[in-house]
Amino acid sequence: MPAAVRDAYVEALQLVGNPSSIHGAGQRARAAVDDARARIASTLGVDAIELTLTGGGTEAVNLAIKGMFWARNASASRRRILVPRTEHHAALDAVEWLAAHEGAELTWLEVDALGRLLLDGFSEALGDGSDVALLTMLHANNEVGTLQPVAEAAALAAAVAVPVHVDAIAAYGQVQLDPLPPGVSALSISAHKIGGPVGVGALVLRRGAEVVPLQHGGGQQRGRSGTMDAAGAVAFAVAAELAHAELAERAAHKRALRERLAAGIRSAVPQAVLHGAAGTAAAGTAAAEPDPVRAAELDALALPGTLHLTVPGAEGDSLLMLLDARGIAVSTGSACQAGVPEPSHVLLAMGLSEADARGALRITIGPATTVDEIDALLAALPEAVERAQAAGLAGQQPRLGR
Repeated sequence: MPAAVRDAYVEALQLVGNPSSIHGAGQRARAAVDDARARIASTLGVDAIELTLTGGGTEAVNLAIKGMFWARNASASRRRILVPRTEHHAALDAVEWLAAHEGAELTWLEVDALGRLLLDGFSEALGDGSDVALLTMLHANNEVGTLQPVAEAAALAAAVAVPVHVDAIAAYGQVQLDPLPPGVSALSISAHKIGGPVGVGALVLRRGAEVVPLQHGGGQQRGRSGTMDAAGAVAFAVAAELAHAELAERAAHKRALRERLAAGIRSAVPQAVLHGAAGTAAAGTAAAEPDPVRAAELDALALPGTLHLTVPGAEGDSLLMLLDARGIAVSTGSACQAGVPEPSHVLLAMGLSEADARGALRITIGPATTVDEIDALLAALPEAVERAQAAGLAGQQPRLGR
């Protein structure tokens, strides 16, 4: 949390009064919330009335998906939800719950080897839209960092009057989202991804978009009941303005470190395979006959600070723990259920085998990451890879003599 955000948060925590109360203290808290909402909305090019504050990104995603599904089925039967196979679990679990409990029918959409939605398949699945409740899709894949064709998909959906929810939690503050593409009805964001507080998020609901609330009691905001977190909103606004004021500089900083990291991995761990648009671009620039135009096109499809790789014959969780012991925090991007390592559903959808997908590692670079930290990771990675490969995949006998 940047100092400016932390200072604003601590100061706002001194506010007393419920923002929905009519006494002076309550109205001062309400003024702080309204000001924060307007400032956050301005970073997305939307009106303040179109932004509902939530208790985090997951709530925003659930409100959009469940709320629009219920609203769309209030007067007509529109049971189908279109969803790419590579979505975040906040969306996957929400649509699967609707399928299990509310009669939703899920149409799974395919992606290419970069993790990018295939528009031809989406258009075919969309049809005339008459039985479709909504499309939900990421703006940028949270594992491999590949940006999605949101504008193109939203245009196809709008042509048949199908609303679109965009999970922009991984993209907000990393790439420019303003103006939102026509056809996007709802968009989810979260404060903690940009240095704001954990447990604070927001859902953009464009004019005309309807949701049935997840929770009732007070109707304090459009589509949401519950006492508003004034201090969280203030801190979110400061973080949002700071991130967008420095958007280009932060992106250039992260991209340069990402390229240094990719080059270092290719040199120190040549058996590693880089994935997504950023990884493919890095591999292209290192080829015997590099294509700078193609590399630039791929780079434009990638989040600036995300690099994803797999290590053959290694468990991603092993790599994570070995690096964590060296003070380096990374992610596998996989889900562990009952202590059993699961391959990344994103990588499986991109065409990788289960064995290769289990060796996944996601490295995320922030605006405060330094060259020394990148070099420390590169120094620690070869040993971690060697030990993880020696341990092998879960369920296999470890290799001895290493």
